[in-house]
Amino acid sequence: MNIPFLDHWRKRHEPEDSDGPLAAAFDRDAEGVGELLSECELLRARVEESGVVLDDSPRSLQELDQLPPRWRDDPEELPWIGNDAGLYLGTVIVRNVPGARWQVWPGGGPVVCLASGREIQVVEAGLDWAMTGAPELYHVYAEAAEY
Repeated sequence: MNIPFLDHWRKRHEPEDSDGPLAAAFDRDAEGVGELLSECELLRARVEESGVVLDDSPRSLQELDQLPPRWRDDPEELPWIGNDAGLYLGTVIVRNVPGARWQVWPGGGPVVCLASGREIQVVEAGLDWAMTGAPELYHVYAEAAEY
């Protein structure tokens, strides 16, 4: 059966790139994806309740490290807080370490690339921090700033 509008609909809704939608979007608009990655809405909302303002500064990472980990009481929220913490860590690095930039690898998640070529798996660091408290976010930042 030939249904022309269905063929047109399929073309619009099939994935453009098998590398993944985030990688494809990053290739088209790296700055826009960087802004999207920096939103971290859940983390910002939770820490604002504690009086901490996330202003994309290294000092805000120190303040995050000092918060009591109440998110560990909610197993459903824990991975989301960890993901946001990693994205926030990446945002602070990209905005404060010269030459640092976001990179989204095909089929993978976002990482931060330093001018030296070193890659930091910020989402993994954020998840580890949310679950165990280590490594502290500021220490990851400080190490990145040394390169």
